[in-house]
Amino acid sequence: MTTISDEDWYGEDLDDVHHAGVRFVEVDLTEARTRGAVFEDCVFDRCRFNASAHESTAFVGCTFTGTNLFDVTLDGCKLTGSTFSRCTLKPITVRGGQWRAVSLRGADLTGQDLSGVDLRDADLSMAVLAGATLRGANLSGAELREADLTDADLRGAELGGSDLGAASLRGARVDLAGAVLLAELTGAVVDAATADEQSAY
Repeated sequence: MTTISDEDWYGEDLDDVHHAGVRFVEVDLTEARTRGAVFEDCVFDRCRFNASAHESTAFVGCTFTGTNLFDVTLDGCKLTGSTFSRCTLKPITVRGGQWRAVSLRGADLTGQDLSGVDLRDADLSMAVLAGATLRGANLSGAELREADLTDADLRGAELGGSDLGAASLRGARVDLAGAVLLAELTGAVVDAATADEQSAY
């Protein structure tokens, strides 16, 4: 694996770059800009992405360790299969994108807006998503064991196959489909008949 260490890429324009199998160590990407860039199977170790902006950029199968993503903007980005460990992930601005099978285990995403993000099969176990907005997000098959979704907005989210029953959901907002799923997880039998229909029996 090629290593790039201690580079200063502050404010760099990195449109259309392609890096595969590169280890970035303590690289300063503060206020950098990418558009259509591809980082595949790369490692970002103690890097700084502060106030950087990324549009239609792919970080596929990447590992982020001890990296600071304070005030990052991710617009339509693909983070499929990437792992975040001991990273600063708030505040961040996220506009859609594919984050399938991403690992955010134990991440602090309090109050973050992840509306419309594809989080299928993501590992969000022990993540703190209190007050987060996940409207229209796809959480199908997501691992949510011990995740804190207190006061989170889950309206319109795809929740099938996720282990919501193992998450903290106090005050979480759900739509009718979400309410039915939660009822089923607790063993309740959902009867869709109205009161008038029931009185006819």
